[in-house]
Amino acid sequence: MATKVYIVYYSMYGHVEKLAQEIKKGAASVEGVEVKLWQVPETLPEEVLGKMGAPPKTDAPCITPNELAEADGVLFGFPTRFGMMAAQFKAFMDATGGLWRTQDLAGKPAGIFYSTGSQGGGQETTPLTAITQLVHHGMIFVPIGYTFGAGMFEMENLKGGSPYGAGTFAGDGSRQPSELELAQAFHQGKYFAGIAKKLKGTA
Repeated sequence: MATKVYIVYYSMYGHVEKLAQEIKKGAASVEGVEVKLWQVPETLPEEVLGKMGAPPKTDAPCITPNELAEADGVLFGFPTRFGMMAAQFKAFMDATGGLWRTQDLAGKPAGIFYSTGSQGGGQETTPLTAITQLVHHGMIFVPIGYTFGAGMFEMENLKGGSPYGAGTFAGDGSRQPSELELAQAFHQGKYFAGIAKKLKGTA
């Protein structure tokens, strides 16, 4: 049976979405792995989003909490808000209380990816504070560590991400993920899918 990897994200301006798409490519490159992109529900009204200059959402379906239980592994992606996950994603996680009661996510591998506005804007605090969500569900956090190799030590060019997972800098919103950031996202998807597949094989 195929290993099901879900990539569940929230993206207001499209930066996290771009990482999610690249992570999907990486995960799908592992034989025997099925990957699906999901968005979490938006909590802001259209009028507010319009004033914020947010583009329309893509056609990735919105996930319900119970659908998380169908996955063999989940990668969660979100932008930062003051060094923590955006409220939209936190609202979704807050709605997973039923899964917590039944422990349906316990033992499943989980990874994290993210976007921040600046270099000191939460590339490490955002995933670090998000780990509490995984811990309470009993999920197994899978960081990428330094498995991305030389790309982890890039100093000449601006690069988001950390040992926690792939990341990008959005700046004022005009900056898009660089080739190196996208390569790290692809790597995270491939690395995570390999581990999810191994865990499913030993279950």
